[in-house]
Amino acid sequence: MILEAVNVSCRYGGFTAVDNVSLALESAEILGIAGTNGAGKSTLFAAIAGQQSASAGRIVFDGQDVTQLAPYQRAQRGLVRTFQVPREFKSLTVHENLMTAGRNPEGEQLFSALIGTPARRRRERELSDQADGILEFLNLVRVRDVFARNLSGGQKKLVELGRVLMRDPRCILLDEPFAGVNPVLIDEICSHVLALNARGIAFIVIEHHLQALKALASRLIVMDRGIVLAQGDPHKVLDDPQVQEAYMGGIA
Repeated sequence: MILEAVNVSCRYGGFTAVDNVSLALESAEILGIAGTNGAGKSTLFAAIAGQQSASAGRIVFDGQDVTQLAPYQRAQRGLVRTFQVPREFKSLTVHENLMTAGRNPEGEQLFSALIGTPARRRRERELSDQADGILEFLNLVRVRDVFARNLSGGQKKLVELGRVLMRDPRCILLDEPFAGVNPVLIDEICSHVLALNARGIAFIVIEHHLQALKALASRLIVMDRGIVLAQGDPHKVLDDPQVQEAYMGGIA
């Protein structure tokens, strides 16, 4: 088991966005989370990744309780996320965007940054090579030196995936990776996720594009008004009358 959310609740005053939700993710699994707007999916994601403090419950990653850790501390352990709206650095190139996310195990030191020590130059070459390898894997080599502001929506999603890959993650939370993406790139993103999963990276994917999610996830959770409405095999879950009612008229 790589990740567990145990009885997690998130409350804002008198409003409960996530109500006593639990989930468990195996080390090489792709778990899908679906639900209508306001179901609590994004709030649960934020609680798992650390952007949102849980009002109750625990987040356990790789056997350690990370509930009180900041997002960057969770990322250092290999738990990373993307966002529904990509947060690229618009004035940097694609390659530079990936470089900004690279690991710096020695920590940033002003003196070495100013004078460019041999160790720092060597580390920058290593990060550059890592970024180039990821760009090749994601079929982004042709836009390596393009400013991120000039990319399509789908390309920005891939750049965001590339940046989290620079962290050598063990678990990736993907927040609506297909939103605003053309069908060709949807298939490409699916292929990349499946290939990364085959390498041993676990995924949780929030998505409204249910056909793509059914093809991607081995297990599906459907949320409604902050609770888990149904979970299990994606095809069976989406045939559940309660799920179809929640989606107002059928979703399969």
